[in-house]
Amino acid sequence: MTDVPLFRHRRHIVLVIEDDSANRQLLASLLTRERYAVRTAVDGESGLIAALDPDLDLILLDIGLPRIDGLEVTRRIRLDRRARTVPIILLTGRSGVEEMVAGLDAGADDFVSKPFERPELLARMRSAIRMREAILGMESAQAVVAALANAVEAKDITTELHCQRMAGLAAQLGERVGFGDEELEGLAYGALLHDVGKIGVPEGILTKAGPLSPDEWTVLRRHPEIGERICQPLGLSRSFVTIVRHHHERWDGLGYPDRIGGEAIPPGARIVGLVDAFDAMTHDRPYRAALTLDVAMDEIRSGAGKQFDPALAPVFLEILEATTVKPN
Repeated sequence: MTDVPLFRHRRHIVLVIEDDSANRQLLASLLTRERYAVRTAVDGESGLIAALDPDLDLILLDIGLPRIDGLEVTRRIRLDRRARTVPIILLTGRSGVEEMVAGLDAGADDFVSKPFERPELLARMRSAIRMREAILGMESAQAVVAALANAVEAKDITTELHCQRMAGLAAQLGERVGFGDEELEGLAYGALLHDVGKIGVPEGILTKAGPLSPDEWTVLRRHPEIGERICQPLGLSRSFVTIVRHHHERWDGLGYPDRIGGEAIPPGARIVGLVDAFDAMTHDRPYRAALTLDVAMDEIRSGAGKQFDPALAPVFLEILEATTVKPN
């Protein structure tokens, strides 16, 4: 039984940038059979020119290109507004964490190792195209936000409903400390999308039952920056993109990705960071069982002025006290 193309309204256009003629022909033949329209480039220079075609839906890019390698090609593509949202899947003969980090930093959306498995490559392509169409084709900002939040939860099943819970708690805290209507709207979007960058983190890291290695932590800590890049094309992103980038900063300046602290952290990011930590503590994770409410609240008290904004922490604890049903 042959695969049925997922999208029927038109043939999606894929640019293959690959210097090896055998691999280039193999990919072109495979994708043509799958009813993609295929364009090819033999090196980084010609690939950069072809990547600016406004009709492109996806780029498959070999990392090991001569002269201008795939990472540099990715960086240059991301600097051009015309191609900023086109998904880039890197093809690599290596699968080390260092190269993965470099690719994410450059702006790639996904990786496929060579020699690739046909079903995996096609599935990753479909996923990347779906994500782009969700961003560009939906009629309302609310629908885009919901689609992105659902995409995160579909990838990391251990955090199911995490974003929805976060949005509700963050809104309560924001209202309590005097956020206006527009600020509350941005706070809700930021809470829903704070982890959208985990789309670019391998599932093996997200669901690992034991402690992460230093290299795995390095990859995971890229997700705020990836999330910022995913959200920037959205017209309303200015109201919440700083939340997505900075929700893992700490009051004492020891957080990530930018190690800013205190009032330099945007207020919305301080709120989402606090609520995110509480929700993570009180729900099961692959590496530990949920903490009790009392233990989690004690952790917030002890973290005030270190991890958390010392003015926000007591207000949040008041909200938790007021909404918790106490046993008789």
